[in-house]
Amino acid sequence: MNAAAAGEVILIRQLERSFPMGDTVIRALRGVDISIRRGEYVAIMGPSGSGKSTLMNIIGCLDRPDGGEYWLNGNRVSNLPDSRLAALRNREIGFIFQTFNLLARADALHNVELPLIYAGVPRRERLERARLALEKVGLQERIRHRPSELSGGQRQRVAVARALVTRPSLLLADEPTGNLDSITAQDILGLFAELHAAGNTIVMVTHDSKVAANAHRTIRLLDGRIESDTVNRQEGSS
Repeated sequence: MNAAAAGEVILIRQLERSFPMGDTVIRALRGVDISIRRGEYVAIMGPSGSGKSTLMNIIGCLDRPDGGEYWLNGNRVSNLPDSRLAALRNREIGFIFQTFNLLARADALHNVELPLIYAGVPRRERLERARLALEKVGLQERIRHRPSELSGGQRQRVAVARALVTRPSLLLADEPTGNLDSITAQDILGLFAELHAAGNTIVMVTHDSKVAANAHRTIRLLDGRIESDTVNRQEGSS
């Protein structure tokens, strides 16, 4: 089956993941089924130990399941070798982290162009794409500023631009407002709303129900299973 034919960026079937711990085995994911269509904005929630971090790592192609299937943009990735998994991850997923993960000595433009350097994109093209990505997040006047010269919100915008620059099929955000004050957090969530309105598919992992309410759908995990999968509001509504 080709998941992309059905308009699905993510298709997960009966996903299993376990970890040995001493003499026992922790079943982090127990037969999880998820389908996320192109253009959706989804929040994943759950208490500590619910399996949400494990699920995020598998969705981000940073880990692989023990059982079940995971399709990303039409590619069955659950059983790919590491080299192909890394190439697919770099091409298909834009990561946004709580801690920004920016190079301290590099300016905003260089931080944003880094994924394109790894992808082998020619210098002129990657600089132009990096400038356009920074323009999309409203930082066209800050391209030569280093992280220490930017506010927390501006640093996260640089991180968002870096995630966008590869033109990924999925933006995966891990607690993207966790290190921000409430006003700055709302600013970043407003940016996410704009990105979603522009057609980007966003999956956001958060422990904060107020942050999750900004998404259009919330998936809650409990003890490695889907506890609920609810629509917060219909696409296109305010």
